[in-house]
Amino acid sequence: MAHHHAKLSPLLKQSSGIVAERGEGAYLYGADGNRYLDFTSGIGVTSTGHCHPKVVAAAQKQVARLIHGQYAIVRHPPMNALTERLGDLLPDGMDSVFYSNAGTEAVEAAIRLVRQATGRPNIIVFQGGFHGRTMGSLSLTTSSVGLRAGVQPMMGGVVVAPFPNAYRLGWDQETATAFCLQELDNILATYSAPAETAAMLVEPVQGESGYVPANKPFMQGLRDRCDAHGILLVVDEVQSGNGRTGEYWGHEHFGVQPDVLVTAKGLASGFPLSAMAASAELMSRGWAGSQGGTYGGNAVACAAALATLDVIREEGLVQNAAEQGGHLRRRLEEVQAAEACIADVRGMGLMIGTEIVDGDGKPDGQRAMRILKEAEQRGLVLIRCGAYGGQIVRWLPPLIVTRDQIDHAVDVFADAVKASAEA
Repeated sequence: MAHHHAKLSPLLKQSSGIVAERGEGAYLYGADGNRYLDFTSGIGVTSTGHCHPKVVAAAQKQVARLIHGQYAIVRHPPMNALTERLGDLLPDGMDSVFYSNAGTEAVEAAIRLVRQATGRPNIIVFQGGFHGRTMGSLSLTTSSVGLRAGVQPMMGGVVVAPFPNAYRLGWDQETATAFCLQELDNILATYSAPAETAAMLVEPVQGESGYVPANKPFMQGLRDRCDAHGILLVVDEVQSGNGRTGEYWGHEHFGVQPDVLVTAKGLASGFPLSAMAASAELMSRGWAGSQGGTYGGNAVACAAALATLDVIREEGLVQNAAEQGGHLRRRLEEVQAAEACIADVRGMGLMIGTEIVDGDGKPDGQRAMRILKEAEQRGLVLIRCGAYGGQIVRWLPPLIVTRDQIDHAVDVFADAVKASAEA
């Protein structure tokens, strides 16, 4: 057999040039010998920072006991304990949990559940939403066209309604919300009959779209319409859950009770684990045999999740996200006031987007990319998102982040913004 070297797919693009050899707390250590302040958390995953000692110890202990206890064959103590713990954290009445590995798989499970439980085909999603890359979840995703391009047609039965992204619409929040709810009623009258609508699926804070929060009147408007028509309300808490927004769940800011909740990212500090929760009554309306998977609820991931939830509680990380997030936002607003290229600062808790524009006020993905490179050269890792060439620089430090680390990061960012201006 001929020997040749394999390479990573050229379609896997890295936003930085760093080869990360080690991580500790809020820092990554590169093969280049440099230390980097990591304000990406692996896209919101390493909630307790890199390699938190408690998480490491729990995972190490579990690896030596049982690595894979396939949950269609056996149950195992970490999964049993995690299910009990999630029961304390989930909204009232959500007492039934299904486990998978990635957020997208938990969304797929929610699609199956809401269609089976209601006997209705359609799912209403909101423009700018990101729900995953597998075909069902991808069909619900409208955050940027590149994700869907070249793989159409998508799954049927998906109806897209507007989301109150006041910045993009160019209105104040009140006007944007009134418009969106009016359009939603119009959709129910013209496009998707309530009797054919299984669910509405929404992110409390849109992620990929640029950290755009929903708001109370909008979310309560969704709940009212769902109640009136027997439609299920599904919240996608993959990125906004587990303390990221300064409440344990993002939807808690808006005083609504969802029927189904999907979560992943920050749950296990970097081990692949996702969950879809509902009431036992709703879950039992799904069809037998419709839930499963080879690796779901992995024993090591569940042990890491238990340790993660301990750390979040013991170290007051939800409160820290609220406090440091408020400080980060104020600091970024100061930079915005001084720099015309920052058109908007928005988000909740440690989930903030800064919109970068050119001299004409148009999205400037190239400038945002240069800002990232300048920041990286100064030891700060950030990432971008946004449908217009990645024009949004996003901020999602680990929930353990300190005020000093935030101040340092914003100072570096301010320098990077200046250095990124075209001569």
